[in-house]
Amino acid sequence: MKKSLFTLLAKLNKLILPSFTKRKLDISKASKLQLAIIGWRAFVTINSLK
Repeated sequence: MKKSLFTLLAKLNKLILPSFTKRKLDISKASKLQLAIIGWRAFVTINSLK
């Protein structure tokens, strides 16, 4: 149940949220919102792989 929920969230993140690696964003110059999005995507990705 938990894994399927995070897998669904990961797919939604890929469709909705921007990819900062494609934009070549420098992490040291990222805003608080961009850092929050990066953290959320990492959290969901890690939990969907467990």
